[in-house]
Amino acid sequence: MSGHSHAKTVMATKMANAAKKGKIFSKMGRLITIAAKDGGDPNKNSKLKAAIDQAKSFDMPKENIDRAIKKGTGELAGESLEEVIFEGFGPGGIALIIEGITDNTNRTLSEVKVTLNQNNGKLAGEGAVKWMFERKGDIVINNEDKTINKDEFELTAIDAGADDIQWGDGEIYVYTKPEDLEKVKKTLEEKEFKIESSSLSFIAKEEVEITEREKEQSEKLFEALDENDAVNNVYNNLKN
Repeated sequence: MSGHSHAKTVMATKMANAAKKGKIFSKMGRLITIAAKDGGDPNKNSKLKAAIDQAKSFDMPKENIDRAIKKGTGELAGESLEEVIFEGFGPGGIALIIEGITDNTNRTLSEVKVTLNQNNGKLAGEGAVKWMFERKGDIVINNEDKTINKDEFELTAIDAGADDIQWGDGEIYVYTKPEDLEKVKKTLEEKEFKIESSSLSFIAKEEVEITEREKEQSEKLFEALDENDAVNNVYNNLKN
């Protein structure tokens, strides 16, 4: 899997309980609201379409999605939200990019800094980490039944514009140039492949090895960051 399961740690699994579901719906709502500021029609706003697709993958109700869109377009009153990106290091020196959406940047910065400090990590200055990653389209295909023909799938994905394909245990990861994400996704959908998620992600150029103890510490850090309502995604360069 080349580290993919660790590449984006937040919201990576289905909700286990009502509290988790509510937290994810809140995060997804903010993501949709921010995206809808550039227009409320997902057919004309690829960022919004990707956010809606991601929300649907977590079974977010349609009325919640519609309400979040209206907040973004100004039809409904909502919080004053902005996107934030923090850079840092985790246990074993792994590089971290933390993406979030917040109504108070200073508060969220302080909370993230405390979480890192409490979990063998530290905040880094702007640009200290981001150069270790590439911005790419990131599509996850369901292959739980292992019935997808590898050669046929890879040919289809590459013809559609995919840059890289990685095979995991029950999932296939397709990477694209940012501008090709929707085109590749649409082609795969038309071929009736089951898409679990699609988004723009930060993918590590190189991955690093750390000890088992440091991996355990990293998981605790990811979970702690996930508890923060303002944090949407945590990317890192940890090798499985």
